[in-house]
Amino acid sequence: MPVKIRLQRHGKKGKPYYWIVAADARAKRDGKYLEKLGAYNPNTNPATIDLNLDKSVEWLQNGAQPTDTARAILSYKGALLKNHLAGGVKKGALTEEQAESKFNAWLEEKATKVQAKADGLSKADAEAKALALEAEKAVNEARIAAAAPVEEAEEAEEATTEETTASNEEE
Repeated sequence: MPVKIRLQRHGKKGKPYYWIVAADARAKRDGKYLEKLGAYNPNTNPATIDLNLDKSVEWLQNGAQPTDTARAILSYKGALLKNHLAGGVKKGALTEEQAESKFNAWLEEKATKVQAKADGLSKADAEAKALALEAEKAVNEARIAAAAPVEEAEEAEEATTEETTASNEEE
């Protein structure tokens, strides 16, 4: 039975949410699956991926073929690297400790990259908010400056009206 690691769509229209599953290649997209390996939410920035690495590597070692998108997700989370390192351990090119240290070093590097992207996004968002606030202040100041001469003219007109009324009352 040919097994594929693929995405199974859930969520509502316009808001996709995917399960990462190992399924028979002949099964429907959202149909029966053999095992759920994780979840993928592309609606967040950066995308949220929850993946069981050990189960994913186990399915890869058993011959499951990931689809293109699933391959990208597995690569992003390190399942393909862990599978590759496990193959090196089987062949005797690496020890288990060396493979584990390489994988942990890769995970730390990946975590710093993801954190840097998240920090960059939050910084860009803060800058955009600051620019919007400055633009709003400039518009408000221009609006106040434009309204000031009109208010002065109205005050002068009221003062003139009051003076004429006061002089009319005196007479």
